[in-house]
Amino acid sequence: MAFENYEVWFVTGAQLLYGGDAVIAVDAHSNEMVAGLNASGKLPVKVVYKGTVNSSKEVETVFKAANNDDKCIGVITWMHTFSPAKMWIHGLQQFNKPLLHLHTQFNKEIPWDTMDMDFMNLNQSAHGDREFGHICTRMRIRRKVVVGYWKDEKTLERIAVWMRVCAGWADAHDMLIIRFGDQMNNVAVTDGDKVEAEQRLGYHVDYCPVNDLMEYYKKVTDEEAKALVDTYFKEYEHDPKLEDNRTVEYEKIWNAAKAEIALRRILKDKGAKGFTTNFDDLGLFDQIPGLASQRLMAEGYGFGAEGDWKSAALYRTVWFMTQGMTNGCSFLEDYTLHFDGERSAILQAHMLEVCPLIAEHRPKLEVHRLAIGVDSQTARIVFTSKQGPGVTATIVDLGNRFRLIVNDVECIKSKPLPKLPVASALWIPMPNFEVGAGAWILAGGTHHSCFSFDLTPEYWEDYAEIAGIEMVHIDKNTTISCFKKELRMNEVYYMLNKALC
Repeated sequence: MAFENYEVWFVTGAQLLYGGDAVIAVDAHSNEMVAGLNASGKLPVKVVYKGTVNSSKEVETVFKAANNDDKCIGVITWMHTFSPAKMWIHGLQQFNKPLLHLHTQFNKEIPWDTMDMDFMNLNQSAHGDREFGHICTRMRIRRKVVVGYWKDEKTLERIAVWMRVCAGWADAHDMLIIRFGDQMNNVAVTDGDKVEAEQRLGYHVDYCPVNDLMEYYKKVTDEEAKALVDTYFKEYEHDPKLEDNRTVEYEKIWNAAKAEIALRRILKDKGAKGFTTNFDDLGLFDQIPGLASQRLMAEGYGFGAEGDWKSAALYRTVWFMTQGMTNGCSFLEDYTLHFDGERSAILQAHMLEVCPLIAEHRPKLEVHRLAIGVDSQTARIVFTSKQGPGVTATIVDLGNRFRLIVNDVECIKSKPLPKLPVASALWIPMPNFEVGAGAWILAGGTHHSCFSFDLTPEYWEDYAEIAGIEMVHIDKNTTISCFKKELRMNEVYYMLNKALC
């Protein structure tokens, strides 16, 4: 029920050439299809049938209504009969939400023995959808095309992917990211054009003085802090000695709880869906609020370290798209390298801020010294990630465009890290360490990324298509020579596109 406040509209294209009976049949088939889509149990967003359109005016009316309906996060179109494409022009010119073109047919098989001209006139998706596809291409309309029988599981799965991306896209257009502090000094990759990001990607980024957060921190009561500390002890493995309230370790856990309460309250009051911190600007905090960041990520708040607002927004989108999925996601950072031939890998960690949704086992609450930022004993939850395939992604600002970089990875078993008590993951980038890491660097990828065990590259293809941004995908078939050619061709495309605009 994660997307119960959203809906996707279904609009069928036809025309009046074939008479009123044909229109009635088209409408009946469309209603049955929409009911079947909703009953399939495969789609995360409710489909709402908005009727058959037979004229330019009807198309324009339904697309305008879709634009102005907050619940509508996208439209599925299907041409049951031949629908002359010129009647779609004015509606498409005004339409500003995600579009999926479903190339299917009501009946699964051709009724060889009974098919007559009336049946042919009614069931013309084979060329009606090509007519619609032509006008979308001529008008440079960004959309997803799904081809397949509407009851088939593969077809439903592709629609479901697009729906989740549409939900993430809608959420991004109501997303505020709060920055506590600025970017870490002189770091380029975590910075970028916030105005262009809002124009292109939807979300808004605001600065908030750490002193404002400290006012919330000061108002946290002892009763509130105690209740949250007790929750920590219930939820996480821990050394029983940590429960001794006479120790420095207990004090650090107590203050970490206060930080979490303060952060949650200020984010709620401001209506923010994500935030960034910077260990160079911690106000009166006695430690980096790492435990708070870990737990808030698990609740769906976007997070970016060192002021990385692009990662904070992207993580929120990853979390939002994967609601109801079970394998988890996290903000991560390339930390250190492990050279081991074909098993060479990258340790993903951070100072503290890794989301427990990807933990293999129940996390452990620990307190250890952290010398970055405030040199202090610092509370955190420690764990290693699950194993298996996943996808990690980042967005970089190249000046003339945003580039989405996606890499398939394989999380593998990590050895114990007794002297590094942080949450971590260990992965091999596809197709192997040398090519995967090399291609990521050539693409200008960040040291931060947003990882998911549940998403596939198709989600990111749909996201990039809706956003109108560049995407490059590093997978098992990537070679450095071909990847460099792709980057060069993309550069030419976007330079020419900017010049033409």
